[in-house]
Amino acid sequence: MSNESVRFFERQFRRQVAGGEHALNPFEQRALPHLSGEVLDLGCGLGNLALAAARRGCRVTALDASPTAIARLREAAAAETLRVEAHTADLAHYALDRDYDAVACIGLLMFFPEAQARARLDDILAHVRPGGVAAVNVLTEGTTFMDMFEPGHYHLFGRDELKARCAGWEILEHSHETFPAPGGTVKAFDTLIARRPALDPARA
Repeated sequence: MSNESVRFFERQFRRQVAGGEHALNPFEQRALPHLSGEVLDLGCGLGNLALAAARRGCRVTALDASPTAIARLREAAAAETLRVEAHTADLAHYALDRDYDAVACIGLLMFFPEAQARARLDDILAHVRPGGVAAVNVLTEGTTFMDMFEPGHYHLFGRDELKARCAGWEILEHSHETFPAPGGTVKAFDTLIARRPALDPARA
């Protein structure tokens, strides 16, 4: 993420922590029932999904560029003795080095330039174990709310781009939704939850 985007979310997370706003957003609610085993929450934000998954018995690794977010998540996980490892990371350059039963990436990939955003998506899909699940949410073309982006440091995905990149996977959920945003603008989201084939020729 660009420095401007990180600063945008630092301000937002501080407001949310101060206001006790820790509810799962609609995309996290949709992903949660599909998470099991070893889970990576990439771009975890305040960690609401990571905590909820850990309460269900998952072992969660959670990464975000925001120190405020990671500090809050560590404190909350420790208070409940949940199996959550939370770390700050430069997600623009973070390369996954192991496989997971589920990878959640909610609202992150659009904060990278086009080539990098697509490479990050490919890296995520490559590190889901056979039979495992990827839950990915991005902003798409049609989005007009741009306050959180730094020019040249974002990518609005095509409406069905996520689905196309998961060709051969079992599509568990797929939705495209538009929400009103400040100043008469809109946010257009694509959400995909897909299961990698249990017998995947790419892993043979």
